[in-house]
Amino acid sequence: MMSRSLQRLALAGALAGSGLALAAGSAQAGSAQAADRPAKTVPVRLLALNDFHGNLEPPTGSSGRMVDETGATVDAGGAAYIATHMAQLTDKNTLKVAQGDLIGASPLISAAYHDEPSVEFLGRLGVTASAVGNHEFDEGYGELRRIMYGGCHPVDGCSPAGRWKGARYDYLGANVLFKQSTGTAEKQALAAFGAGNPASLRSLLKDYGIPALPPVAIRWMNGVPIGFIGLVTQSTPGIVTSEGIKDLRFIDEVKAANVASKLLSLVGVKAQVVLVHEGDQVAAGKSPDSCSAEPGAGTRIATQVDPQIDMVLTGHSHQAYLCQVTDPAGGKRLFSQGGSFGRVITKVDFQVDVRTRDVVRSTVAADNQVVTRTVDPDEDTSTFVQTWKDRVSQIANRPIGKITADIVNTAAPSGESPLGNLIADGQLAATKTGGNAQIALMNPGGVRASLSYASSPADEGDGVVTYGEAFTVQPFNNLMQVVTLTGAQLKTVLEQQFTGGPNAQPFTKILQPSSNFTYTYSTSAPWGSKVSDMKIDGVAVTDTQTIRVAANNFLVGGGDTFQGFTAGTDLWSGPLDIDAFTAYLTAAGTITPPVPNHITVAP
Repeated sequence: MMSRSLQRLALAGALAGSGLALAAGSAQAGSAQAADRPAKTVPVRLLALNDFHGNLEPPTGSSGRMVDETGATVDAGGAAYIATHMAQLTDKNTLKVAQGDLIGASPLISAAYHDEPSVEFLGRLGVTASAVGNHEFDEGYGELRRIMYGGCHPVDGCSPAGRWKGARYDYLGANVLFKQSTGTAEKQALAAFGAGNPASLRSLLKDYGIPALPPVAIRWMNGVPIGFIGLVTQSTPGIVTSEGIKDLRFIDEVKAANVASKLLSLVGVKAQVVLVHEGDQVAAGKSPDSCSAEPGAGTRIATQVDPQIDMVLTGHSHQAYLCQVTDPAGGKRLFSQGGSFGRVITKVDFQVDVRTRDVVRSTVAADNQVVTRTVDPDEDTSTFVQTWKDRVSQIANRPIGKITADIVNTAAPSGESPLGNLIADGQLAATKTGGNAQIALMNPGGVRASLSYASSPADEGDGVVTYGEAFTVQPFNNLMQVVTLTGAQLKTVLEQQFTGGPNAQPFTKILQPSSNFTYTYSTSAPWGSKVSDMKIDGVAVTDTQTIRVAANNFLVGGGDTFQGFTAGTDLWSGPLDIDAFTAYLTAAGTITPPVPNHITVAP
């Protein structure tokens, strides 16, 4: 029988043969440490981030605030503050990991350079392994490989920092596989897996497929190996551009995790952690340390993956929770997530048995620590961020469209504004393909400034809209999302614009509708009966019909007390709101201010 060490080498060789090296630390160094350590268990600490989305600068608005452990809402996030908090939490037993969407849907400072600045920051931070998220595929599999392994962008060339050297951490995706019927690379990979490997490994992989990304990473800490399994939501094909992933398939997360777990077990790695870009929702206003996750896709994965897996760290839903779930063998394991945009660091401490090399689950202790801005920002990181901020200034002055007059965010008597309607129309255009949106609704508080006809100090000329001006209007970098609501549920959302309802709206807050959606509201009718005569493209809406409604992730999550959005199903995530807005301005040519006449006000 082949020894475990030889099995591990065979597995590593097979993966390397397909260009997918199994990442691992030094086995020799780890064994030497174990020989010198008399303790029966050794400590390990994990520090985890998820859904960073390139937020090098402190995120603004609701995206830059977080409920802390006391229930207070505090300012949170920003690379320089993350670096400070990470340094304070790091000890000699620490490994830093992530759960995907570290890039994609990013602010201009990162997105302008294809997120190289953010990947560089995360490498400097010491992240060692991350699951891929769906947004890592925003520019396609080829671009993801460039980010992973280096090289200049094939269209835009090298950034001001020079030739890109590649990520310092490993991206993992055990459920991201090649389609068997395509390409030389896949045939080479199949040949590599079929040669020189033990029968048990060949049998295990037979019904699995050929991974397009490293499925696992192994890191040694205090003489014991820790295995990390990376997964991305199986729904990825429906929320990214199909052309960029045409040669890939995304299989069930549980199936892939179980294969990866057995691969790790075959080479003697018993301490296993899943990093998965999929998660659950929570009720608003909860402590990040509470277990308030509503069972969904994340819970399914956390409860069904192989009992050998010791903990499941999640992402994707931008929520914060710490839960304990039951595995298929009846054991307890951690199931957690750390919010989004770098506002929370998940700290997990545990002991590993030196003899069995497995996690002692009774020792697992987790804490979601809010990245407050009350600490001193890290100086080196601040300088790094400022450098990229200076570099992106040229992009900020780039013309993107034209207007014939000021387009203001001042509300008409109905509550809608010309700029609010324009933004909603842009959001509808950006979410029709992929999200199948039928209408769009925009929160008025997210329209932060008017578009001015007069030239800015950049001297671009009267009537010219620059990217920087558009970004000032839409600065929050919210994700565009689409959910399915019934007509009755949509009416509930619109009722929640007014005071007097169960969600305690503090003042009337009229959502900005896309131009194809009209309705009437009564100023005197009681709450719950104010809204009537809803129409989409002139056709009356019934209570039972289903409607795909586009809005930003702030609203979809129940922001501004619009809890009715949380009843939505079939969530789809698309581009940033700023990207939707700028694309619409560019495609439209010269824009005349819209007339805000989509809402009729009755006595």
